[in-house]
Order: sequence, then structure tokens, then C-alpha cells
Amino acid sequence: MSDRTMTRQVLLFISVLSLSSVNGQVSYSIPEEMAKGSLVGNIAQDLGLDIKRLTSGRARVHVGNSAEYIELNKERGVLLIRERIDREALCEQTTPCALHFQIIMEDPIEFYRITIEIIDINDNAPVFQKDSIKFEISESAVTGAKFVLERAFDSDIGINGLQSYSLNPTDHFVLKLHGQDDGSKKVEMVLQKPLDREKREQISLVLTAIDGGEPTMSGTVQIHVTVLDANDNAPVFTQAIYKAGVVENSKRGTLLTTVSATDIDNGSNGLVTYSISSSKVGILDLFQINASNGEVRLIGKVDYETAKHYQIDIEAKDQGGLSDSSKLVVDIADVNDNNPLIDMMSTSKSIPENSPSQTIIAVMSVHDPDSDNNGVVNCVLSENIPFTIKSTSNGFYSLVTDSDLDRERASEYNISVTCSDEGVPSLSSSVTLTLQISDVNDNAPVFERSSYEAYIIENNTPGLSIFTVKSRDADWNQNARVSYILEDSSVNGVPVSSYVSVSADSGVIHAVRSFDYEHIKDFQFRVKAQDGGSPPLSSNVTVKIMIQDQNDNAPQVLYPVQTSSSLVAEMVPRSADVGYLVTKVVAVDVDSGQNAWLSYKLQKATDRALFEVGLQNGEIRTIRQVNDKDAVKQRLVVVVEDNGQPSRSATVNVNVAVADSFPEVLSEFTDFTHDKEYNDNLTLYLVLALAVVSFLFITCLVVIISVKIYRWRQSRILYHSNLPVIPYYPPRYADTLGTGTLQHVYNYEVCRTTDSRKSDCQFARPCSQNVLIMDPSSTGTMQRMQTKQNNPDEPDSPIEQKPPNADWRFTQGQRPGPSGAGGPPEMAMGTGPWPNPPTEAEQLQALMAAANVSEATATLGPGTMGLSTRYSPQFTLQHVPDYRQNVYIPGSTATLTSNPQQQQQQQQQQMAAQHQALQAQPSEAAPQPEPPKAAQTPASKKKSTKKEKK
Repeated sequence: MSDRTMTRQVLLFISVLSLSSVNGQVSYSIPEEMAKGSLVGNIAQDLGLDIKRLTSGRARVHVGNSAEYIELNKERGVLLIRERIDREALCEQTTPCALHFQIIMEDPIEFYRITIEIIDINDNAPVFQKDSIKFEISESAVTGAKFVLERAFDSDIGINGLQSYSLNPTDHFVLKLHGQDDGSKKVEMVLQKPLDREKREQISLVLTAIDGGEPTMSGTVQIHVTVLDANDNAPVFTQAIYKAGVVENSKRGTLLTTVSATDIDNGSNGLVTYSISSSKVGILDLFQINASNGEVRLIGKVDYETAKHYQIDIEAKDQGGLSDSSKLVVDIADVNDNNPLIDMMSTSKSIPENSPSQTIIAVMSVHDPDSDNNGVVNCVLSENIPFTIKSTSNGFYSLVTDSDLDRERASEYNISVTCSDEGVPSLSSSVTLTLQISDVNDNAPVFERSSYEAYIIENNTPGLSIFTVKSRDADWNQNARVSYILEDSSVNGVPVSSYVSVSADSGVIHAVRSFDYEHIKDFQFRVKAQDGGSPPLSSNVTVKIMIQDQNDNAPQVLYPVQTSSSLVAEMVPRSADVGYLVTKVVAVDVDSGQNAWLSYKLQKATDRALFEVGLQNGEIRTIRQVNDKDAVKQRLVVVVEDNGQPSRSATVNVNVAVADSFPEVLSEFTDFTHDKEYNDNLTLYLVLALAVVSFLFITCLVVIISVKIYRWRQSRILYHSNLPVIPYYPPRYADTLGTGTLQHVYNYEVCRTTDSRKSDCQFARPCSQNVLIMDPSSTGTMQRMQTKQNNPDEPDSPIEQKPPNADWRFTQGQRPGPSGAGGPPEMAMGTGPWPNPPTEAEQLQALMAAANVSEATATLGPGTMGLSTRYSPQFTLQHVPDYRQNVYIPGSTATLTSNPQQQQQQQQQQMAAQHQALQAQPSEAAPQPEPPKAAQTPASKKKSTKKEKK
């Protein structure tokens, strides 16, 4: 193409049609044989389209059943050559030659008709069907005799087609051309100079066929002329043009017509033969002429849709070589032999259910190659479908909706289109289009129930599935995909999301926490079901969760109160009769229903034959008469059991004192021990303590053995030295009871409770005061030792702190004991044993008096008893209140009160003890100042405050 000038004419025709689906028509003219990828035209510019529209509309070229020579470049908006176009192969001799196709776009569906005219170029040289032409010419041939030559065939048309002939040499013959109706030229060789066989028997000529293209192309054929004897008359056809008709699809051998030519010569010179000399390719394959009689018959299949008529050149030649020519025109008659051709140019596989009426779902073209009524086509649709078909233009149809669609009623349609022609008999074609109705989110989810109630047992495991809410959405796919959402609300001020959660996919409601029926019995919330459409649709439902009680709480004993720091006892007089109400065990169970029904049973008792417990009311009563043989200290273990499955229980210890007076009760309950509290890390501490003790024990053992060995060696040295051993006592050394080993006498201030494992000990500075030694069993002896006053210059003299009073201790007469109990002087000096041990009540009285007067006490809990070994010398029993008169036992409503006679005896005993104590004091003993008070601790302050309140 680079060596020729290519011209292109662009013809743009924009026509507005009656319907919007066909928007215009564009025509282009291009030369044939353009290279692949060559530009045809800017279709976007010529149609006034945006390139983005070509891309978004998925523009494409639709050519139907024809070969696709043109392609569309959507990015550039231009038409390009896809395959090389040979006009001769495409249209043969038809003019004009054009390609017809459509540009189709979707969303919305649009199409444009494109016509491309193929302009012929001179790419084919004239061609003769035969390699050589032979003539036998009589020498008698007159000047001007004509000899018909075979015409050359040039596939090109117009100026590029066959234009002229030339003959060389031209000594005897010249060419003569005759134009014909179809535009071709009849070539004749005319004798211009008589022949002379004797001079030249064979004449060779070259016939050249020349076209009008540029550059010029030509074809040649050799003409061999044999000069014969004279035959001066040529055959003559009876008609210049013969006409015949035949129906398409006729059988082979069908006679079309008979041509005839006459030759006035006689003999062999008058014998005429017929032949077909048509220059069109393919004529000899369709038609045949009998050389002797001139019958023209059909030997091939003719098709009206391919060619409507044929022109056949027939030649008549005698034996002398003279000839004549004629033309036979064969017309082809059409029959209804073609079904309508349905071409679905563009279809929509699916449309949304909310598509408006008259929505185009398909565009198709229908063509029937037959003619007249045989080519008239009508198209119809299947019945009972919401669609109709409309003819948009000649041969083009649109399939549109004519009513509302509902996917929930019909999600798919099989649309059958039937197109029939009007031939006899009528022929038809049909095509089925499957159309999916796409879903639109027009249905909200619907719950199976208007409300839900579910039950769950308390103490559930977090994450437990409670139940499932279900909803149904009539839509499809994503629009029907339901998600469950827990709506925001609160239960008792707490977000409901901290109670339950909802699975978004399955609607399973899970418990987020473990529920407790005692705190919350039921609650409700709302669950929203939302589909996945856009915009989403939703509905909600109320869910009520009922929590069922479980026997997860053991009974709680409200009375008697169980504490680790106090002792509670119930008094039962020995005169109590049968059915005497000792006390009542009060318990509650926070569960509900039968889980809270309580029953009371006596599990253990010191004497089971003495007490019983009411099964329903928990009252402890005597079941027989109390006698003197019954133990004072009675311990009952009562089991409180609920009616749950399995049942739970609690035990309470009830201490009952069978006695008429408080001293009897006190003596039995002073040894009460409490359970120890164990630490979680007790095992670890025990192991560490055992390791440390073992290490210290081994170390001490080694040290002791070493010291023993050392002392043994020293004693052996002294023993062998024969020196007397004189014991030496350092200054201020006091031998107490002959067993003392301390260098100085120490004063200890000890504060203890009857059951405490936490005691406070305060160590005063060394002094030379008296020492009170008490046996732990409360039966020890007291020794009183008198020392001299400390000198101020002595290093151990207590200058910075005043020593405690040396005479604060009780004398024998001041000690609690039986009234009138006295002792000899050595008892007053603390050198003899206590003759009569005090009773338990007297010991309790002394202990409680010491607890009131001592301010440096240990930390005491409620209901404990304190002990202090420090008294002032002015303290006597007259300052001690008689606690035996009215004793309050913590944790109990009982008050122990003694009788007046017993009180009087106690007062007399107190006065006698006071008198004896005053006589037993040495006359030289000067009054000593009150011992210093120990610093108050927070615990002691708390204790004193409680006592003041009492």
C-alpha cells in the first residue's frame, strides 16, 4: 500500500429512527487489500459517542453469519481492518461491493448500522481461460471477415477492469471491439488483407488484454491461424439474444432452451457446431450446450439467493472456421426454500425484578433470503409471559417487557420467539431465550414468631447456647442473607450485650455470663434481623429469657452466730423440764421454691437423749428432765438441709451449758479452741520452715557438742588442778527458787487472750525488783525478794525510765480464792505454795479485773478474755466489780446472775483477803509510784472504747 495512493471517502449519514434502539448509520469507503490493523474510520467521532460509553457499554461488532473483516478498538473509538479484504472474493462482479454490520452497545442496548463500501483496486490482471486460440481460415475469406476471439476475464471492476485489447502483428488482421449491454466488450479479429495459403500457411498472433488500472496490468493469449481452402460463408444465429427461465433448485439435466445457427455453405463447410464462450467463471459448471443441436441444459444447482439471472455467450462455428455468436439470458425463479434466519444481536441474561415496563431485554434481526411473499416474516412470542416483541425497523426486532415482574412469583422465563414467512407452504424458525429475573431487596426478613421465650438454668457456662431465633426472607442470595443483631438496651443499668450475644449468621443466642437466679430472674431484649440488600431491610422481635433456679446456695445460719473469736453458749438450768426451749436455729436459703425448703436435723450431740431439733422450725428442746448427772458442757451439731436435688446443707455448733450458775459454765468453756486458719501457701511455708529448723537444729547441735567438749576439757583441767571451786555471783544476781541463771531480774509485761495466737509482750529495762513466778498451770509459787535501792551511779540504774512498782503484786490475801483463806507468813512472803487452789469462777473474776485495769493489752476481738500480770499496789478486790453477779456471754441473749447469798459470801471473802494482804506487807516498804503505762496500740484503744460503750 506504500507505493500507491490510497483515498478514503467517509460518508456519514445520521438518521433518527422511530425507536431509540437504532441510533444512526455510518458509511465508509475503503480500498480492498488494506493491511491488518489499518484504520477504517473514527467511529466514536463520526457517531458522536464518548469513548467511555464504548467501554462501559461493552461495544462490539456484530456481523451475523458473515466473516468478520472489521474490528472495533474501544479504547481509541476507531474501526480497524481485522482481515485482508479481497473484493473479488467477497462480491465478485457485483457493484457496488459493501460490508454491512452493526455496532452494538449495552446498558442501555443501542446499535448503529455501519456500511463499508469496498473500492476495487487493480490487483488482478486480465486472464484468458485458454492458453491458445486456434483458427482455420479459408484463403477465400474476404476482407472484413470477422473472427470472434475469446474474451479475457478481469476480476477487477470499473477502471481497473478490462479496458482494451491489442493484437500483434497486424499484417492481416485487426481487432474490432463491440460494447454489450452488460458493459463487456465483444472482441473480433477482422481480416483486413486477403490470405494466401501458398505464401504463408500458419499465422501466429498475440492477443493482449489490457485493464485501466495504474499501473496497467495485462494478459495475453496465443492465436494460431491455419489458412484453409475457401469457405466464404459463416454460420448465422437465428436470434441475437435468447431468453430462458428456470426455477431454483431444479434438477440437473433440465432443458433450458435450444439455439440455432445456419450456414449456407454446403457439405462440411455448412456443418455448424455450438459452444459456450462465456467469460464468467462458473458458467461452464452450471450450463451445457449440445454442440450438434444447440440444446442448453442445466448441469449444476442454481440458487435464486446467489444469482437471479445468468448471461451465456454461445458461439456457432462451421467446419471452415467461420462462426457467429449469440447471447442466452437465463432468469432464475424463486421458491420458498429458506427458513427465516434469526440472529440474536444482543440479549440480556437477567434483568432486575423492578425493571419498568418496555424495558428492552433483547435485540434481534430476522432475514429471509427468499423474495416477495416468501421473504415476508412475522414473529410472535409464547403465551402467558409478560413480554412482547416489536419491530423497530426493516428486519430488526426488540423484545421488551409489558408488565411488572416479580422474582418471588417467577424467577426465570423461557421466552420462545417464532418467526414465519408468508410463503406456501410457510417456513418458520424459532429460538428460545432464557431470562433470569434478578432479585431486588423488596422483602424484609420475617421471624417465625412474634416473640420468643426461653429458659436457662442459672450457673450456666459462659458461651452456652440458649436457643435460636429464625427468620425468613423471600428474597434471594445476598438480599435473603439474614444477619442477626442484638439491639442496644440495658438490663438493670447494664448493657444487654454483657448478658447475651447473638450469632450474626445462625441467630443462636449465647449466654455471655453465668446467670444467678438470686440476682436476676428474667430479662428481655430485642433482636433485629437484617438482610444483606442495599439498602438493607430489617425487622425485630422481643426475646424474653427466664432464668430457672438451681440449688446452688447452701443454707446460711443466722443464729447462733459462729465466730472464730468468741464463744457462744446457751444456758439450760438443771431444773429445766421436758420440752424446755434451749434455743432456736435460724437459717435461710437464698434459693427459691423447694430449693429453699429447710429441714433441721441433729447430727451430733454429747447426749442425744437430752435434746432434739424441730424438723421444720429448728427449735432445740429438751426431751427429758435434766438431772445432776448431765455434763455441764453439751455440744450439739445441727445440720440444716434444703430440699434441692442434690440437696445442700450447713452445720452449726450449738454449745449448751447445763448449769444453774455462771462459774460452772465458765470453767467448762475456757479451754475452747478454735479452728486454725490455713493459708493457701501453708505447704510451702511448712517446707521452708522445716528446712530452716533442720538447718538451725543441725547448727545448734554442732555448737552444743563443741561447747560440751570444750567445757568437758576445761572441767578436766580444773579437776586435775586440785583447786577449790567457789561459786561466784555477779552483782545484782538473784537466785530465784535456787534455779535462776539470769544476770538481772527482768520485768515482763504480757497481755494474752484465752484463745489468741497473737500476743503482745513488752520487755522493760533490767531492774532489781521483785520477781513474780507463776506456774502455767495456775498452781505455781510466788517468791518475793527484796533488794536495795539502786544507786544513781550504777550503770544499770533506771535513770531514763522509772521502774515499775515493786509492790504491785497481789499478796496471798489479795489473790482470788475462797473467802477467809489465809496463809502463814511464808505464804505472804511468796515462799510457800498456794494452799487452796482457787475456783474457776474466782480465776475468771481475777482475769476480768486484770483486763479492765490494764491499759497495755493485746489486740482483743469481740467476746474475748484478757490477762495482765501488772497490778498497782493500791489495787484491791474492792475495786474489782463482782462479775459473778451479772455475766454477759457474747453471742448469746442469756445473762448469768448469781443469787444474793452467794454475792454476800463473795464480798466477805474479798474483805478478809484485803485485810490479810495489808498485814502481810512489810512496814518498811514505802509506797511506790504507779508503774508507767504502756503505750496504747490501735487495738488496745479499740478495746478500751468498746468497753466504755459497754
